[in-house]
Amino acid sequence: MTKIALFGAGGKMGYRLSTNFIGSRYAVAHVEVSEAGCERLKTGLNIDTVSSDEALEGAKAIILAVPDTHIGRVMSAIESKIKAGTMVIALDAAAPFAGHLPDRPDLTYFITHPCHPPIFNDETDPAAKRDYFGGVMAKQHIVSALMQGSEADYARGEEIAQVIWAPVMRSHRVSVEQMALLEPGLSETVCASLLMVMKESVDEVVKRGVDRQAATDFLLGHMNVLGAVIFGQTEGVFSDACNKAIEFGKPVLMRDDWKRVFEPDEIAASIRRIT
Repeated sequence: MTKIALFGAGGKMGYRLSTNFIGSRYAVAHVEVSEAGCERLKTGLNIDTVSSDEALEGAKAIILAVPDTHIGRVMSAIESKIKAGTMVIALDAAAPFAGHLPDRPDLTYFITHPCHPPIFNDETDPAAKRDYFGGVMAKQHIVSALMQGSEADYARGEEIAQVIWAPVMRSHRVSVEQMALLEPGLSETVCASLLMVMKESVDEVVKRGVDRQAATDFLLGHMNVLGAVIFGQTEGVFSDACNKAIEFGKPVLMRDDWKRVFEPDEIAASIRRIT
């Protein structure tokens, strides 16, 4: 069995990965520094943690299931103990993009991240429908990037990614720069910000007298049908009234230069702020 050292195994993300590795062809050595995380692993999964030295001994891959702000410190602490040829797997592009991985040409750097279960899906199991994050019951797509290494390394990394994010539908290959465009650019700077605006819009119409449940039901239902048309999930066209509302509403809501958030310097600045 291929040995993997999982750092941050008892954290929120690490626990998910620890769960999905059970029954796989990988032998996982779990590293966790917090007492709460160790207890969570023991109580929930009957997993005992080991020291970082023990985990690294014979490990063919290292997974960094730790916050972006901690990756540089973790790698600095263990770099001298990582043998040439080892694959280091990050679960987000931010820290690698920001240069927080050591300059070690003899290591493979692989990055993988979930797309999370899509809004438009074919899930019928109620538990899967409520698995909004993915990696438990609901199927999801994933993206992965090979920062440095061989094509064979990409195949090895993608095989691990298919396990940790299971059940997986499409597996997309992107570059590190493209992954940074997707997150934080597309998913957080744009999508999360606009969703917050929509939530604030519900608050505003409630303040103006609309029942909150009615406003929430109305917005979420319209997000479903409007999104299905806009993203080509169903055939359809908007009414003339809706098109007029978009024509006049978009300039009010969006700056003319809003797409600058995808410029390289803006992406780099955003990543610096979170790492």
